[in-house]
Amino acid sequence: MEIEIKEEKLKRSIAKTASWRIIGTVSTVVISYLITGTLALAFSIGVVELISKLVLYFFHERAWNKIKWGK
Repeated sequence: MEIEIKEEKLKRSIAKTASWRIIGTVSTVVISYLITGTLALAFSIGVVELISKLVLYFFHERAWNKIKWGK
């Protein structure tokens, strides 16, 4: 019996990346605001975090999709 290994589609990876980053960025903004007390600074930190981690997560997810181990 042959097991077919399906690769995740690009659109699915993009959707997962976006939804996870929304959750992560909202939590970062809230934590940043609680620490700094400044909403503008909290949003600035959130924007930097959003962009950098969107890119990093996307490539991390795509790289893991190519690894057959554990599928």
